[in-house]
Amino acid sequence: MDLKIIKTDSNSLKPRPKESELGFGIYTTDHMFLMDYDEANGWHHPRITPYQPLQLDPAAMVLHYNQEVFEGLKAYHIKPGKIGLFRPKKNINRFNDSARRMVMPEVNPDLFLEAMNALIQVDADWLPKSEGTSLYIRPTMIATEAALGVKTSKQYLFYIILSPVGAYYPEGFSPTRIFVSDEYVRAVQGGAGEAKTSCNYGPTLYVSQKVSRQGYTQVLWLDAKERKYVEEVGTSNVFFLINDELVTPPLSGTILAGVTRDSVIQLAQHWGLKISERMISIDEVVDACDKGTMNEMFASGTAAVISPVGEIGYKGKNIKIGDGATGKLAQRFYDEITGIQNGVKKDPFNWRVMVV
Repeated sequence: MDLKIIKTDSNSLKPRPKESELGFGIYTTDHMFLMDYDEANGWHHPRITPYQPLQLDPAAMVLHYNQEVFEGLKAYHIKPGKIGLFRPKKNINRFNDSARRMVMPEVNPDLFLEAMNALIQVDADWLPKSEGTSLYIRPTMIATEAALGVKTSKQYLFYIILSPVGAYYPEGFSPTRIFVSDEYVRAVQGGAGEAKTSCNYGPTLYVSQKVSRQGYTQVLWLDAKERKYVEEVGTSNVFFLINDELVTPPLSGTILAGVTRDSVIQLAQHWGLKISERMISIDEVVDACDKGTMNEMFASGTAAVISPVGEIGYKGKNIKIGDGATGKLAQRFYDEITGIQNGVKKDPFNWRVMVV
């Protein structure tokens, strides 16, 4: 890649936030990666520039027809001078899967990884080092052709920005409260629910905002047809430990193929646990809670890694999960995955990739 790098003037560098006050997605680093696409030239003009606003025509097709895809992954401080990524090829492949679904051009995986590495190296000073912190990476592609007819764009912009982050939820690793939505839905069979695109997130904000006022952290979505089967939490996949069986909904086209979800499944198999990818109804969840066989419930995702659930709200009732505390299995998964990510545990699956 013939990469051009223009660095921010030293007088224009942003002040560094305190690592104890990072939160999630509040701050962005000094630089960004950009690359253009058109049908005649393909992907071209890769560059790292000072972080800046994008310039878009008001008729840019992303603003009207949602040709947009994105990803989320993290870079981790391993030890002085060493930075690691966690399964970046899975995120790159999923990005290209999403692009195909939205009729957008794929990005060469090697070029994609090279771009991330280069940007991380330029802004390496932004990488936080405290426990529970990381550098969040947000690759994005948008349609930029100025046209109002409903069609696929002929021009695109691919860009990557970075954000130093701490815990995703205010609760940190403490149990969260989840609201079960049986009125509104997130995705339907045959739709774009498995793609990481903005049209899957915007419509969920109404319910999320509404239930947050009632003290809930996230929404648990049910299937659109029967309003019966569990699908995913707003920003995460979901797991249930019922007796000795760990259950997660299958990838049926309406939920995101989470990288952390896949990591949990592989670890469970590696540990010899009984793991099932099967349909699970909200009635089964409630029944297991009533009978005391629901031992744990937790969500998995890049942002929070593992997020234990202590209580769900359904049909006007608050239902406790187990004893309402963080479960031993959720803690084990969290410790193992974050340990691999931060280089303090062995990596039997070669998930850790060093930034070079």
